[in-house]
Amino acid sequence: MTGRGLIFALLLLFAAQEAAVANQPNIIVILTDDMGYGDLSINGSALIKTPHIDAIASAGINFTSFYASASLCSPSRAGLLTGRYPLRSGTAAGVIVEESETGLPPEETTLAELLGESGYKTAMVGKWHLGNRVPFWPTHQGFEYFFGAQHSNDMLDFALFRNEERIESPVEQSTLTRRYTDEAVKFIRASAGAPFFLYLAHTFPHIPLHVSDEATGKSAAGLYGDVIEELDWSTGEIVATLRELDLLDDTIIVFSSDNGAWWEGSGGPSRGMKAQTWDGAFRVPMLVAWPARIPGGRQTAEPAMNIDILPTLAAAAGVTPANAEQLDGKNLLPLMSGSSDRSPHDYLYFFTDEELVGVRSGRWKLVTHAYHRRSLAALENVESLNGFDGPYLLLFDMQGPAPERYSFARENPDVVRRLHGELIAARKRFDTLRTQAPIPVYPPPP
Repeated sequence: MTGRGLIFALLLLFAAQEAAVANQPNIIVILTDDMGYGDLSINGSALIKTPHIDAIASAGINFTSFYASASLCSPSRAGLLTGRYPLRSGTAAGVIVEESETGLPPEETTLAELLGESGYKTAMVGKWHLGNRVPFWPTHQGFEYFFGAQHSNDMLDFALFRNEERIESPVEQSTLTRRYTDEAVKFIRASAGAPFFLYLAHTFPHIPLHVSDEATGKSAAGLYGDVIEELDWSTGEIVATLRELDLLDDTIIVFSSDNGAWWEGSGGPSRGMKAQTWDGAFRVPMLVAWPARIPGGRQTAEPAMNIDILPTLAAAAGVTPANAEQLDGKNLLPLMSGSSDRSPHDYLYFFTDEELVGVRSGRWKLVTHAYHRRSLAALENVESLNGFDGPYLLLFDMQGPAPERYSFARENPDVVRRLHGELIAARKRFDTLRTQAPIPVYPPPP
């Protein structure tokens, strides 16, 4: 190639790269902490009003069978940001506490790193909870800017940081949602003109609950309802800013929660709450809008999980992850756009800490253990139980009128055999990644 030809080829390459960046949508992921599926009015709440959050689904799609990858904060966030089950990153065994010296391993590729390397401006506002030490800090995991807290607000040494500088301790939590919102809006305004990724991870409604004076006493659901409605206000401010800057049509907005409701809140039709094995611990709101690409006012009951967020947003940005073959998540864009009506997953797995305790496939969910720590409800290690020949497994019809209330294992033995076989095979694969010994079961295996 001649010198002139080489220069022309380079110009074409640069032009193609600029065009790719120009066509990349802005991305905003809004994550709440311990919000139940049923805490949104679009998902059935009669006492809490969430018009701004509901409007995301009106402009896009509402996933009614969407799951967190863990029933606790830290592992769920790891799953969201890496596109991998938390056990793969060594973050599945409980939450990261004040004295923890570990976190999300630096060798894991986060969504922020993936998008940042492709030209996105990146910022995180809110609760991190994936490592308290500098090597695990957001600014070392792909975020150019961080404003927020290192962990949950019920933990000791809860402080507010700007990048790696501690700026407030103790934290005035009543204004936290509003300050997070102000920081998010500032980032959006400063980033207009270039693709950006904003991860807004709210501290609430994790306890202790706090709300601003402006939002106090507004909800029919007490303090908890006030907190949710202030989060709705925050979402409205984000959307209003995008609309003002003429960015709304080509911005992807994802709204979800890290796990199900805890002491208060509603799982909607789901059984159980945070830290349990039941659906209410994992099933969370998931609303997505992208007006330029996703038809509005749609709903899907197809199963999906927060590990799907990374590959979905990567596909939307035109980015192929270098570790694509190591991802557990799948691209949901076909489901969002309406070009597919089926979940990309044959199976989704449910863990309590490092224990694989359930699997979902289509309408069916098999549960082998129902416990937090050591108490068991379903027994798969018993040869015979009151004349039942074989393991006592619970098979739930998640599309039936009473999901996870009554087992239909007797009526569907072939489904039980298929799902139990898949679960046992998956355990063999995942058990090689354990960092802790298996939790003792009761009764012990014969």
